[in-house]
Amino acid sequence: MAPISRASVVLVMAVVAVLAAAANAQAPASAPASDGTSVDQGIAYVLMLVALVLTYLIHPLDASSAYKLF
Repeated sequence: MAPISRASVVLVMAVVAVLAAAANAQAPASAPASDGTSVDQGIAYVLMLVALVLTYLIHPLDASSAYKLF
């Protein structure tokens, strides 16, 4: 196994230093405009609508077939 040269160690340290400086130079993220509750509520409404449609598709309005599954 070949020994690690001093130049490669210095190069790796320089790359790590540049990446660390770039990471610290970024501006902090702004606060979110919403906490996500409106998205969750919208998904819940869509899922309830799908459940309602499936209920009416599975159980057709036919009075003669009362208590008959499918």
